[in-house]
Amino acid sequence: MRLVTFWASGVERTGALINGDRHIVDFSAARGGGGPAFTSMQSLIEAGPAALDRAREIVADARRSGRGAIDTASVKLLAPLPVPEQIRDFLCFEKHLIQAFARLRRVRAAAAPDPEKALREMEERGIYAVPKIWYERPSFYKPNRFSVCGTNEDVAWPAYSQTIDYELEFACVIGTRGHDIPKEKAPEHIFGYTIFNDFSARDEQSLEMLSTLGPGKGKDFDNSKAIGPCIVTADEIPAPYALEMTVRVNGEERGRGNSGEMHWKYEDCIAFVSRAETLHEGELLCSGTVGNGSGLETGRFLEPGDVVELEVEKIGVLRNRIVRR
Repeated sequence: MRLVTFWASGVERTGALINGDRHIVDFSAARGGGGPAFTSMQSLIEAGPAALDRAREIVADARRSGRGAIDTASVKLLAPLPVPEQIRDFLCFEKHLIQAFARLRRVRAAAAPDPEKALREMEERGIYAVPKIWYERPSFYKPNRFSVCGTNEDVAWPAYSQTIDYELEFACVIGTRGHDIPKEKAPEHIFGYTIFNDFSARDEQSLEMLSTLGPGKGKDFDNSKAIGPCIVTADEIPAPYALEMTVRVNGEERGRGNSGEMHWKYEDCIAFVSRAETLHEGELLCSGTVGNGSGLETGRFLEPGDVVELEVEKIGVLRNRIVRR
């Protein structure tokens, strides 16, 4: 199923996209729907397999009867998890790190009297090289879960920054809690998948990372964590590491990659995070930026008014505009 949270008639509702995403089955309004499990996406996740089976029955009935579905265009889609229980954003793609560090070396070398010599020296000294620890364990930070927005929502440019970037990622949603989860059991804890755009204030991020603690305001500002447009249940994506990922800005393709390029898979991330720590239903684990998935790698950042579209195969398109207040 392609599960959504949406706003209709002044109420937040949950449902499922059908008919090529043109219609939504409203779980609360559909025949046989309603009940505590359908009051929010978090409630549905926490209610477990029985509630998900009931949701499938409601969707099947709506498909057969043609009743209980509303036009998607008539409502406002929200983030499928408007306030996730937790967000953990990983660095799973080696290519992104290699290309981002290479760009940083070139920028730094360009300010030297002899840029080519400076670049060679930095490469020889391992300046901006991928750290050895990255290959030894998954790395992550915790974005602000209250900074989440959905598709087609505007992201306000923070006044303290001059350089705003996009990040093409996808994410898994935890469906079953657990701790000390073995890697081979990790897929059983995944509820579904969605798209994630980790909007970043690069100039602020570069400064605060000098403190060795962060990131902070380089990542967290209102609506800087875009999620959506839906959560696709895990059974619909049996091969999550074979998904084409594309970013477009104002309709122009800026980058393309594939989830199969992940060095660290979600199984690795789940096993690592759950060591002596409980993972809860509704937590979001994000992949980090796919190679070619950010302006940091190309030197092409965003401008006010730009529309960013992140597309991940089998999930859909997450669309946001960056605007000055």
